[in-house]
Amino acid sequence: MSENGYLAIQNRMTTLLAISPDDLLNSYLKPWALMFNEIVFFKVSIFGAELPLIVAWLFFGALFFTIYFKGINIRGFFHALALVRGDYSNPKEKGEVTHFQALATAISGTVGLGNLGGVAVAVSVGGPGATFWMILAGFLGMSSKFVECTLGVKYRKFFLDKSTAGGPMYYLSQGFEKKGWPKLGKGLGFFYALAICVACFGLGNMFQSNQAYSLLVQVTGAEASFFNDRGWLVGILLATLVGAVIIGGIKRIATVAEFVVPFMAGTYILLAIYILGVNYDKIGETFLEIFTRAWEPLGIVGGFFGTMIAGFQRATLSNEAGIGSASIAHSAVKTDEPLTEGFVSLLEPFIDTVVICTITALVINITIYSPETPMKEFTGIELTSMAFGSALTYGPYFLTVAVFLFAFSTIIAWFYYGLQGWMYLVGHRENTDIFFKITFLVFVVVGCMVELPVVLAFGDALFFVLAIPNIFGLILMAPEVSQDLKSYQARVKSGEIINYRKLSKQNFDA
Repeated sequence: MSENGYLAIQNRMTTLLAISPDDLLNSYLKPWALMFNEIVFFKVSIFGAELPLIVAWLFFGALFFTIYFKGINIRGFFHALALVRGDYSNPKEKGEVTHFQALATAISGTVGLGNLGGVAVAVSVGGPGATFWMILAGFLGMSSKFVECTLGVKYRKFFLDKSTAGGPMYYLSQGFEKKGWPKLGKGLGFFYALAICVACFGLGNMFQSNQAYSLLVQVTGAEASFFNDRGWLVGILLATLVGAVIIGGIKRIATVAEFVVPFMAGTYILLAIYILGVNYDKIGETFLEIFTRAWEPLGIVGGFFGTMIAGFQRATLSNEAGIGSASIAHSAVKTDEPLTEGFVSLLEPFIDTVVICTITALVINITIYSPETPMKEFTGIELTSMAFGSALTYGPYFLTVAVFLFAFSTIIAWFYYGLQGWMYLVGHRENTDIFFKITFLVFVVVGCMVELPVVLAFGDALFFVLAIPNIFGLILMAPEVSQDLKSYQARVKSGEIINYRKLSKQNFDA
């Protein structure tokens, strides 16, 4: 080899060694992530706004279920609260976790950085009006959750070790087989299981660890931070914590979620309410602006359709209604009545989007939002941190702790979702989950190393592709759920389904 050839190789090696592991990984993944994102988010132009067809598909599903089940998101709300409280819980029923634990596990998968960073992205792109469409999307999404979680419990499987498994891959395959379409059901079930195996590495894993790391760097000095360019180190620490929980399976995950979710959500809400209380004189004006700006036909991206699309897309990323993932967690509940978990799941989008996302949006809109502020230059979580920092000196530090808790709980929930997809594909045999666990933990580290655009392009696409088979199956199986609902409501009214709390009170009074 010539001297020039040796020099070229030496220069190439020097360049590679000078690049950090984080930058090297980004340069390889970015082109593939962007290409995949463009395929899944195929867009059509509507009055100057680019509408991703997959978002329209989710909106259609949510609206269809709300109308078909005659406003079950409103009619079933208080019955859902009674079920979570344990009024109808029979300890002898089959399952692994209580209604509250199942709800907490599912919420831990949805109440995450979508509520903090995702809301900021929606406001920065669509303005205050995007908040209105986020609330509406959460409200309609309650009906989608009702259908998918009912079917998740109805078609779940029990194994010899008394563990359970359920979710779209089961109700698609078995439900379509019942209709006489076994091959179609088997194909859809396989597609969903494979998709969620891969999707769990994106928004449910890498996005969470990425945003937690980004905020840690920001609050500890940005470029001067010790953690800057050390994403691998933070990733290893976070992966170690996640690994300590996921080894114990759904029962340990549910136990952790039962503690972490109410604590982190409650503390976050209280702090946000404090900020709103300090600025109470602006709340009415902000709500009015949110409503009026939601209908403004101004501009292109900031116009009516652009604002609506931004709100619906971020709300779906936050509450996962129509995606089917939460039905996997709800399938482990202790109940012999599938409809009970359908009702309980109504609360999930309500808590996640209608309550927490709305509060986050109000804080951002009241404290720092301005049409003249160039907000798009910030990542989502940085914008939320700015909002909290503008009202509280220690706001960003608290938010960093909250983000790690949100990220941690979401990661362990999505591990369970991905694992169930993996076990569906390879079978529920001993030690078949080891490879999946190791791979999942590696992606926790990768998430801290790659840039946010790469994570979002990869994660968004993988996440939304789950809705394609799920909504299709839910629409075709809606009549079946409707018949089960009529039977359930009649048995509740007749007393055949026992209200144990009321019975206990009657016995006590007697």
